[in-house]
Amino acid sequence: MTSNGLTSPAVTATGVPRPGGAGLLAGHTVSRVGYGAMQLERLRGDRAAAVSLLRRAIGLGVDHLDTAEFYGHGFVNEVIREAVEPGDGVVVVTKVGAEPDAQGPVPLRLAQRPEQLRAGVENNLRTLGTDRLAVVNVRRADIGPGLRAAGDQAVDLDDQLAVMTAMRDEGKIGAIGLSNVTLDDLHRALPAGIVCVQNAYSLVSRGDEDMLRLCAAEGIAWVPYFPLGSAFPGLPKVTDEPAVQAAARALGSTPAQVGLAWLLHHAPNVLLIPGTADTGHLEANIAVGALGLDEATLTELDAVPSRSLDLPLG
Repeated sequence: MTSNGLTSPAVTATGVPRPGGAGLLAGHTVSRVGYGAMQLERLRGDRAAAVSLLRRAIGLGVDHLDTAEFYGHGFVNEVIREAVEPGDGVVVVTKVGAEPDAQGPVPLRLAQRPEQLRAGVENNLRTLGTDRLAVVNVRRADIGPGLRAAGDQAVDLDDQLAVMTAMRDEGKIGAIGLSNVTLDDLHRALPAGIVCVQNAYSLVSRGDEDMLRLCAAEGIAWVPYFPLGSAFPGLPKVTDEPAVQAAARALGSTPAQVGLAWLLHHAPNVLLIPGTADTGHLEANIAVGALGLDEATLTELDAVPSRSLDLPLG
């Protein structure tokens, strides 16, 4: 389910032009517009529709899928296992650091201890039906937004990297990524060979600019989550910004498309993984790869103030 790194930069393994052009992820050439699979859980009652959505994404040039075993308690991974064919050349990136908690105040609880990270990798291997995961991100919990580590879940990064590198040496994973980390975390982790960073980042929340530049210099993919700001009440949203709305009117696009296109224009190592359970929305997201932003528009968008998306959940 991973590419062999020999795919033409211009097209995917199936010959489809790459939306957003070509990017690099753990040595693989991938389309810069990928797909975040978390929202596939919304289609739990219609598995065929979930499979069809993924097949549509691949048909439009997506060959980078982001998932986790705790998305739908394995359902999302099982859909990916069914939908992705060996010839698609798809790079599947998963993550560890949390596990389902159906009875909790939020549907997840942290699983940060080394033995829990190992169990998470094993669960991903099982539900994806593979013996090797291309990339596994360690989702940290020292900073927001989201769950915060406390008690036995406050685990030193070095201990987590030790178990991840051990599993890489064992052949269970191909490469290691990080999620929800600080600049200091990334500096500490660089010797382990980090291939991507997933942090909350968007036009309205650009506090990690120094980390983005470090990733670009080190050849590390920058994969933003909350790419349009946050859906949580009271937190900034890209689509509310007047400059974004004005650009959308001028381009005949949507504000969401402008916000995603800005990310692609902002740095060459950005890989997008917008998620949806709707085919029309999927097609609109993938079309962002062809949306041009001129210098004047980029200047207006760059002037939008950056704010915090720090929202603890527990």
